[in-house]
Amino acid sequence: MRIVLGTRGSDLARAQTALVEHALRLAFPTLEIAVEIIQTSGDEKSAVAFEAGTTAQGRKGMFTSEIERALRDRRIDVAVHSAKDLPSETPPELEVVAALVRAPVEDVLIAKAGRSLTSLPARATIATGSVRRQHQLRRVRPDLMVVDLRGNVPTRLRKLAANSWDGIILARAGLERLGYDCAAGELRFEEQIFRVEILPTTEFLPAGGQGIVALEVRVDDEPARRALAAINHEETLLCLRAEREFLRLLQGDCGTPVGVNAKINGKRMTLHAQLFTDTQSEPRSATLASEAGAGEPEILAARLLELING
Repeated sequence: MRIVLGTRGSDLARAQTALVEHALRLAFPTLEIAVEIIQTSGDEKSAVAFEAGTTAQGRKGMFTSEIERALRDRRIDVAVHSAKDLPSETPPELEVVAALVRAPVEDVLIAKAGRSLTSLPARATIATGSVRRQHQLRRVRPDLMVVDLRGNVPTRLRKLAANSWDGIILARAGLERLGYDCAAGELRFEEQIFRVEILPTTEFLPAGGQGIVALEVRVDDEPARRALAAINHEETLLCLRAEREFLRLLQGDCGTPVGVNAKINGKRMTLHAQLFTDTQSEPRSATLASEAGAGEPEILAARLLELING
């Protein structure tokens, strides 16, 4: 059997695809695996063009639509995604059927001059491309200047080094999958040394799907589904289902200032959401828990949205 994995060409996307390939080789030593690198609109377009996207769904799709097209066209058998890049609506002929074990979900502050979030001076400048992080940051430190940031992880680190900014906010999972140890408290990049502060999820609730590598196939491709079942981390997939359903019902994606995170302890799933509006600095937030059974993630997400909407 031969299976073709499709992925973006960034360093992080390749590292995540290597994790999938390694897991498949452990499960199926004789499986023939190929990797196809697919250039996406999000990789090709400038920050200006990216901002010109008319909807949150469209902007998110800039990083996934070409990969999904290759999947539909049978050029690849499995699409490898950073789950938080996926629009919450999946095309009917495709399905996310597996996920690798989740990496740490926290955001991290990468700062110059040994600064932490609390020790940054008034009107210090922090860069982030996430609307969610911008709202969370302004809630904790309303005195800071927040500017936009685009690009892959190395590009963002180079922008921090080249600009007068005091820091940037990135996802811990992406940094650690690229080999950086966030728990060490510092990050060495090229000729720079930055301080790393892991931000608390109580204040910086992560994006839906953050830290998850999601695997998507055609609904009619049973061989691929069976192969991925062998490497699927069931708890992670259940959490991803809950988070994606919450975003789908909210009709929210990367343009919506929302954090949502599911956790499973034993047989119970806890789902927590944090939603900012344009008119209030304090988010609407709520938490619910239920049994983590087969149909429960979607039910829990619907109940949580009802609760958070008051």
